[in-house]
Amino acid sequence: MPDTLPTAQPKPTRKAAWGLGAVVILGLVSAFWLQPFAPKTPVVAVEVIATAPAQRVLAVNGQVAALSSIFVRAAVSGTVVGKMAEEGQSVAAGDILAQLDATQQQAVVRQAQSALAQGLLVQAQAGSDYAHLRDLGPLAPRIKLEDAERALARAAQSVESLRATLEQAQIQRDRYTIRAPLSGVILQRKADPGQFIEPALSIFTLSDLTSLRIETNLDEAYATQIATGQKAVLQLVGTTGTQEGTVSFVSPRVDPATGGLQVKITPDAGLKAPVGLTVTANIIIEDRPLALTIPRSAMVAGPAVFVLVAGHAVKTAVEVIDWPAARLIVTKGLSAGDAVIVTAAGLTDGQAVKVGP
Repeated sequence: MPDTLPTAQPKPTRKAAWGLGAVVILGLVSAFWLQPFAPKTPVVAVEVIATAPAQRVLAVNGQVAALSSIFVRAAVSGTVVGKMAEEGQSVAAGDILAQLDATQQQAVVRQAQSALAQGLLVQAQAGSDYAHLRDLGPLAPRIKLEDAERALARAAQSVESLRATLEQAQIQRDRYTIRAPLSGVILQRKADPGQFIEPALSIFTLSDLTSLRIETNLDEAYATQIATGQKAVLQLVGTTGTQEGTVSFVSPRVDPATGGLQVKITPDAGLKAPVGLTVTANIIIEDRPLALTIPRSAMVAGPAVFVLVAGHAVKTAVEVIDWPAARLIVTKGLSAGDAVIVTAAGLTDGQAVKVGP
């Protein structure tokens, strides 16, 4: 048997039991009031909307382009001899831009000239023979007079043919001289003296820089929104100033390969800038004197927005003009004075919210 018996544990007194109960109750009350796991009321930003002037603006990038620009090619093959016009050089219509070696063609011209001279001598001799027989009158045999007349006619036809051959040879010789088809500035030269060139090669890019415009391509999604006569605000890259322009050309055809629509904008005032310079153009598609607009961030699926009503986010269906802009024009669903929640992500209809900055 063990030397000692186990000692009995004392039972808790009524006072101790009440103390333990008070601690438990206090903990439950604290948990109820503090609610550490309860969701927090989201803080939202609100905008009270009002009617104000609004524009629908389409922002695009374009490039400065000449009013007219052409590629100058040679009409014949040959080797460039002598000097050529330089890039940046101003030329007048008819000025020589380049000269090809025309030695062989000049020989053809001289040969044609010689043949024509010989034909003229034959024609002169035939004319003299015919005149002599004609002057003899009845003394000249009729058959000889007729033969002389036919010989004169053949000589005249031969001269005309030889003259046409000479003209053709001269025209071909002139093609070895490349001239400016219009007045302008040479923007690009793709050949050098001594180079053999073919008619397929574009030797010069010649542009009329007296009047410049902006060329751009729009996405086909906006093809039905753009029209000639619409105003635009232009800003050249690297500058801070702006100037106005007008849409002067809208292509009637969308490029099926790129989905682009070519548009040209003419500056209202003279424009001085290098061809090819990037220009930002804000084309004013629509100008409304009074409209309701909301930030794009306020939009949720529906389309809808959340309006603040008595501390709750109320989902409200709206109709807007969807446009690539930070603000959208509302056409239905809202009124001036509505408080629209602009930080709408994650909200649910009827959810309690608090207004923050």
